[in-house]
Amino acid sequence: MVKKTCVLVVALLTILFHTNKLQAQTTNKLWIRPAHNKSAPVWGIKNGIVFSIWPSPIEGTNEENTGGPRGLIRVGYENKGTIYHINYLAVEPVVDGKIEFSEISPSQLDNRWGKLMWAGDNETQTDYFPAAKSRGNISHPDSKHPEVEKLSVYIFMERFINGAHPYLKLSIRSDRPEELGIEIFNHTGSAQMQRCAITATMGNYSRLRNLYLKDKVVNSKELYKGFDGLDFIEKQSYPVQQMLLDDNGDLIAIAEPDENFASLTSWPKAYLDRSNWRYRPNVKFTQYWRKESTKYDRSLSIRVNGRAKYWSGASKNATDYINIPGGPAFENFELRENYYPGEQFYFGITTKTPQQMVGSIH
Repeated sequence: MVKKTCVLVVALLTILFHTNKLQAQTTNKLWIRPAHNKSAPVWGIKNGIVFSIWPSPIEGTNEENTGGPRGLIRVGYENKGTIYHINYLAVEPVVDGKIEFSEISPSQLDNRWGKLMWAGDNETQTDYFPAAKSRGNISHPDSKHPEVEKLSVYIFMERFINGAHPYLKLSIRSDRPEELGIEIFNHTGSAQMQRCAITATMGNYSRLRNLYLKDKVVNSKELYKGFDGLDFIEKQSYPVQQMLLDDNGDLIAIAEPDENFASLTSWPKAYLDRSNWRYRPNVKFTQYWRKESTKYDRSLSIRVNGRAKYWSGASKNATDYINIPGGPAFENFELRENYYPGEQFYFGITTKTPQQMVGSIH
């Protein structure tokens, strides 16, 4: 009896060892993670979404490339071994009716534009650290599907001038590789936030022009017809009643270029010295925001604004700007909702067309 028990224990341990080894191999092949806590702060999933925080870029990772301005989360897509930078996510808390912008709000450290951001494994790791600090936690969120993995990272930032002190939990699920989950929380002592929007700020890089609503498609060239200014232009927002439902019944806002791939990747010869704005990915992406149908406030709305010229900092000199080829495009693209702790949105970058995402779109 003792001998049979020992054999059984050895067999179970062998199965457990090989299962853990297989899971480790799967995890290593699946995820893009910092090698150690002093590595560049870049996280993501193969053939899917990738994100990083300053100073690390996610595309063109040479020593001189700091990935653009501070106070922004870089978001991109890994495709066939190459990571493409697609957009930035900014944090915009509202306190007493006053909005503040993470990419231009001055740091308390050096008074330069852009809040410092850093990563952690849990809610208590709130001390600034200039490298990764966290490889990200791997969990199995679905007991019915134990093969599904989830990578999670906490992102902290400096307190805002208006007193808001939010932090985020970002996550990617292996069964939804084209989507970034964003949960919003606030530190003890934070000013009460009326709203804390997470906005995708660089829609004009992908020349997003078609916004899909429940009963219509809004085109930026028509919406902003005649606009040729240096700044942003904004008109109405779109309430939750005008939002599409995806095939799972969740609320979704979809934006895509109105050009075919050949047109999107072409670049005017007159703009060769501004080729940083040229669309570089090898596929045309659709971008979207999703909100679970069981977890939303009736204040939910879609908000966009537009630009006719590519962003050139705060310059008021017209010669610093170039026209967006083809006309005005949507720049900021976001969902807005009254804030509550644990509020969650999903931002997606997908190779699917809007019609493939939502069966009711024709």
